Amino acid sequence: MLFTAEDTQFMRLAVEEAQQALYLSNPNPRVGCVIVKAGQCIGQGHTQAVGGPHAEVEALRHAREQGFDPEGATVYVTLEPCSHTGRTAPCVEALIAAKVAKVSIAMSDPNPLVSGQGVQQLRAAGIAVKMGLLEGEARELNSGFIRRMTRGLPWVRMKMAASLDGKTALPAGESQWITGPLARADGHHWRAQACAILTGVGTVIEDDPRLNVRDVKTTRQPVKIIIDSHLGIPLNAQILNTEASGVMIVYAAANSREQQQKAAELTARGIDLLAMPNASGKVDLAKLFSTLASEREMNEIHVEAGFKLNGSLLREGCVDELLLYLAPRFLGEGFGMAQVDPPAHLSQDLMGNDWRIIDQAIFYPDLRLRLLKMK
Repeated sequence: MLFTAEDTQFMRLAVEEAQQALYLSNPNPRVGCVIVKAGQCIGQGHTQAVGGPHAEVEALRHAREQGFDPEGATVYVTLEPCSHTGRTAPCVEALIAAKVAKVSIAMSDPNPLVSGQGVQQLRAAGIAVKMGLLEGEARELNSGFIRRMTRGLPWVRMKMAASLDGKTALPAGESQWITGPLARADGHHWRAQACAILTGVGTVIEDDPRLNVRDVKTTRQPVKIIIDSHLGIPLNAQILNTEASGVMIVYAAANSREQQQKAAELTARGIDLLAMPNASGKVDLAKLFSTLASEREMNEIHVEAGFKLNGSLLREGCVDELLLYLAPRFLGEGFGMAQVDPPAHLSQDLMGNDWRIIDQAIFYPDLRLRLLKMK
């Protein structure tokens, strides 16, 4: 299917609109929409916070507020318009009612409730539809939503900050700060777009972090998830007092009287407790991620944990992406990035998969690498 330079220009503008929903739209996908008439952009919008208008409705509203009639216009949208009633009315109906002439869609909606039905309804109404322009960019913005809709799992991104010799903390546990302020600010960008930030109780005890978003502007704080098999978390931990977002503690068992009393107190404070044991008496990580997707509608999980939990997540194949910050320094002795068993030979792949670098950037003086797990 042929697209013109003008098509590409306006779809790229729609992608830029979708990027404005990065911190905003979860659990809905990040979608941008641009309305064009006689070669002029007359309206644009992106998906708002959950329960708010979708991108198409926002763009139509924007056009009308400026005094433009969208009838006969061409619409550029990064995701197939929804055709079902969820928290909002179907966007397809809004486009049909507006009597637009053409709709160019970057990617089809992986949601089984839509999945081609939006396109069918538009065409049935006599609206011309073209598909596939800048599909890669649209998919990149919604890796978590796509994963949840197609596989029933969230996209799991593990963030690690290490020295050149791969150390994340000194022998005594000190880890703040290995990287500089620019790298830490970039880390907050990735925190902000996640549905939840996941860590282990060891990190809570050692560092007493807040794990909230501070270095970028956002109206939404991700949920905090703490893996704590035996409810060892201190009741005065900062993370339990996180403002404007929920806290979930995932544990394996609360058998002792002390554990049961702590569970009762945490529940009374509004902390979400989730029992999810495996056969070894620890947290069933694979089941947890399935539950987060199916029952909590979580698209992306951002992991900031210690080497033990990192190792467990990697061994169980739970991680899709690595976000690795390397500081130009050597620490010598200390903790590594992940506790894993070494292979017998270098030719043997440790995790049963390889990692591919997809992006690199300098946040002076540190280097950031992004890696995807090869299937």
